[in-house]
Amino acid sequence: MKIGVVIQARMGSTRLPGKVLRELKGKSVLNHVIERVKQAEKVDQIIIATTTLSKDNVIESEAKKNDVSFFRGSESDVLSRFYFAAVENKLDVIVRVTSDCPLIDSRLLDNMIDFYLNNQYSLVSNAGTEPETRNFPRGLDIEIFAFSLLESAFKNAQEMYQREHVTPYIYENTEDVHYYKANHDLSGYRWTLDTEEDLQLITEIYEKLYHGEHDFYMNDVVNLYHTHPELSEINSHIEQKKLNK
Repeated sequence: MKIGVVIQARMGSTRLPGKVLRELKGKSVLNHVIERVKQAEKVDQIIIATTTLSKDNVIESEAKKNDVSFFRGSESDVLSRFYFAAVENKLDVIVRVTSDCPLIDSRLLDNMIDFYLNNQYSLVSNAGTEPETRNFPRGLDIEIFAFSLLESAFKNAQEMYQREHVTPYIYENTEDVHYYKANHDLSGYRWTLDTEEDLQLITEIYEKLYHGEHDFYMNDVVNLYHTHPELSEINSHIEQKKLNK
């Protein structure tokens, strides 16, 4: 069984253009995401899924520099990009991660993959679109599902939002979705990168915790907030973009 993490990345972003190549401690955001995912022991392959647009040539270069695979496909039909990336790389299990999550936790990744492999759920997710389905910090989002589920979505999803956001069709047409939960409600933390304020927060976290090694994880960041409560004020007013149906 081949397990692949597919990381979607592109230079175009409405709120913070070029965000995935913004610099954090001398490396790009995407570089840090890749390094953190590489720590996961249960991942067989990492694939950067970007677009065929010339402005995303730099994303391909970043993938090559970090010695991971890449796939280039549709800019707007991200579902097809994921599907063809999975087909080309012969993936049996797809783990979806986005490139704007430079605090992604490899230990959580391994735990969720292990849970997926040892249970019979079609989709295991710590994300979800509704508040009651998630209690992890935003920015640690992980979705795990079989290739067959991705193929079904690719063949049947008709609505634009279903193809732009990859997994809505799966959530809407799958009964056995398991929402993986943390021991405590941590949903108030926002660690994703979508605005300048988000970048300011993540930069502060990296300044305090990153010293050349990715040896800090979710609980370390939570503990940092306890000693530096001012961190919560940096991006607390930012609202997550809504899914446009």
